[in-house]
Amino acid sequence: MRLAAALVAAGTVLASASARAQNVRVLDLGHGIYEAIGVAVGTGGDRTVAVPASNTFLVTTSAGNVVIDTSLAAAAPAHKQALAAKSTAPVKAIVLTHAHGDHTGGVRIWREAGTEIIAQRNHASFARYQRMLAEFFGRRNAAQFGFGATPAAAAAQAAFQPTRTFDDRDTLTIGDVEFDLIHTPGETPDHLTVWIPQFKTAFVGDNYYESFPNLYTLRGTMPRWALDYVDSLNAVLALGPELVLPSHGQPIRGSDEVKRRLTQYRDAIQYVHDATVKGMNDGKDVFTLMREIQLPAGLAVGESYGKLTWSIRGIYEGYAGWFDSNPSTMFDDAAGAFKDVVALAGGAAAVAARARAVGADDPVRALHLTDMALAAEPANRAALEVRLQILQALDRASGNSNERGWLQAGIRDVQSKLK
Repeated sequence: MRLAAALVAAGTVLASASARAQNVRVLDLGHGIYEAIGVAVGTGGDRTVAVPASNTFLVTTSAGNVVIDTSLAAAAPAHKQALAAKSTAPVKAIVLTHAHGDHTGGVRIWREAGTEIIAQRNHASFARYQRMLAEFFGRRNAAQFGFGATPAAAAAQAAFQPTRTFDDRDTLTIGDVEFDLIHTPGETPDHLTVWIPQFKTAFVGDNYYESFPNLYTLRGTMPRWALDYVDSLNAVLALGPELVLPSHGQPIRGSDEVKRRLTQYRDAIQYVHDATVKGMNDGKDVFTLMREIQLPAGLAVGESYGKLTWSIRGIYEGYAGWFDSNPSTMFDDAAGAFKDVVALAGGAAAVAARARAVGADDPVRALHLTDMALAAEPANRAALEVRLQILQALDRASGNSNERGWLQAGIRDVQSKLK
């Protein structure tokens, strides 16, 4: 998997007091630009978990340093220590590509007296949204990323406010380096790109990584508009960069390779958006489109992090909301009807047996059958056992880090019930 997996966001922190960063290395990118890469490690329950942290960038100038993104709180001290080997000049500014916790977690570590903290104007409202739902996101992140989470990250985020914000564009000059700041919404509404014209270098945050993007993320998020991504990628391409630095993953070097990669990424997003909109106008339901829409071979950018099916549903429901025109959807869920069907089938054990029979060929169908069986009898051991087997099989077969996170959360839930 080219993208090493979980991009931690929405105020996530490692719960363990022993959380730390390890395997930190620093890339010398030229022109006095350095990149710290390293995973955050902590414990969740009885497990040790390693999560790739956001990269931290240090740009040295004749008048002091600029830090672009600050990684997770757990990783920031090690990133700072590693980058200090390159320069200990004063930190004149911290620029945040967006308000996710794995980019803002180290602000307090890096901030000095007189350090400017710069963000796009929507940073405050997006950070407020994350704090408002801190308990919700704490639970969701714990499931998706596989370690204990706490709302404490929201309090940490509230401990700083940007000292400078802008709407569409701004310019920051520190010593002999000029930084152009460009509003490029995509993963978040406050997302920005940092462009250094004299070095033809673009810091693109999370608007590019080596997988189809999370146009919808399973942990939950505000709508991420596909056409915002397209417009923002076009804005970066128009700059003519020769070096693109994502906040997760490896640098992209060379104008031809930058153009190829970003154009392919943009066109993949545009294709999925347009196919979804066409299907909506043709009267197709979202699940039909999730089954039908596939990327052409030339646009297949991988699904190790984001996934087409989730993005298709995100686009569909982002435009139309949750109601699918089926009158029964206006009312509560189908648990009561499930109980009737299970009773007619001969009970939860009978439905579990059917799930076991079809599980090898159609594990998703089998998983739905266990939903029905457990809606009727939540503690039915046969249904729990076959559900565990199905989840484990799906987990073994998955190449997507977010999908695996939720499958493993389901596995832990079933195991706890079987105990």
